[in-house]
Amino acid sequence: MAESATLSLAKALIERASVTPQDAGCQLLLAGRLRALGFATESLRFGEVENLWARHGKHGRLFVFAGHTDVVPTGPETQWQSPPFQAAIRANKLYGRGSADMKGSIAAMVTATERFLQSHPAPTGSIGFLLTSDEEGPSIDGTVKVIQTLQQRQEKIDWCLVGEPTSTNRVGDVIKNGRRGSLSGKLIIHGVQGHVAYPHLADNPIHAVAPVLQELCQEVWDHGTDYFPATTFQISNLHAGTGATNVIPGELELQCNFRFSTAVTEQQLRQRVEALLMRHKLRYSLTWTLSGNPYLTPVGELVQATRTAIQQECGYATELSTSGGTSDGRFIAPTGAQVLELGPLNASIHKIDEHVALDDLETLSRIYERILNNLLT
Repeated sequence: MAESATLSLAKALIERASVTPQDAGCQLLLAGRLRALGFATESLRFGEVENLWARHGKHGRLFVFAGHTDVVPTGPETQWQSPPFQAAIRANKLYGRGSADMKGSIAAMVTATERFLQSHPAPTGSIGFLLTSDEEGPSIDGTVKVIQTLQQRQEKIDWCLVGEPTSTNRVGDVIKNGRRGSLSGKLIIHGVQGHVAYPHLADNPIHAVAPVLQELCQEVWDHGTDYFPATTFQISNLHAGTGATNVIPGELELQCNFRFSTAVTEQQLRQRVEALLMRHKLRYSLTWTLSGNPYLTPVGELVQATRTAIQQECGYATELSTSGGTSDGRFIAPTGAQVLELGPLNASIHKIDEHVALDDLETLSRIYERILNNLLT
């Protein structure tokens, strides 16, 4: 039995070892497939990052498939049942790094578009592809730079579907119509190093910060919204000391992260933390890094078209969610585009033996095709 077009393309992408920020020829392969459909393709390289912008049509509203060709490192390859960059099929599942996150989604997007344009060679709007090799990395020279380029050219995206793996138990049971913001802090508490036997001659930053940590961990930052859970605060790293048991450290370094809702702003979080540090009269240095603000796509054309497509194809309703980490949707939504995320099951992403069910790949491709039908015919 011949392989499906979606499976064949997914395998070809997996076998390109595109560990972030490398693309390893994925976008070149995809550009060729899209040009054969009449897309105008453009390679946009920023720094070490390869980006692909492709567009079919110049008029009407613009629907864009967005995704990333880069993958996370494999971890110990000896622990994989088959080589991570050698696509393998076992028990009706496709194994390989990127199979679920998100080369499988990209393959489904391309084959959905191929079938749609074959049936509708003159759609009512335009179709775009925005692909980057910088999503799993720092996300500095990827989607954010492409969006800036499009804005300078006054190319406006109306609807954007990101292929992140959103599903939990079956394809399409969860779609993301927003994401929380992410704010990280690096805090250094300055003390005075000394001998543990003479604490009056030193200033222990661990002791000084202890009551502050308790307050930070117990603080209620907000109560969330109808779409977002309450903002969370987590300490991810904490380090102090020289390794000796008889030395009071002179400095403590702490790294923390907020995942925040639209009920609070990044500036408000920063101000509240700094006010707490000042109240405890700590000597400190603090640097903040904002990975992205929260965004939300309310129920509208894109949400309805996607819900309808899943109901048509799968026969069940989908759940709207804003849970999970960040995605490149955070760079696209501020332009005014309606943004949704829909992809395969996320149970194996970033893990050893990452995989996607073969049937799920085909289902996803058909859902994507139905979304195009619902919006562009």
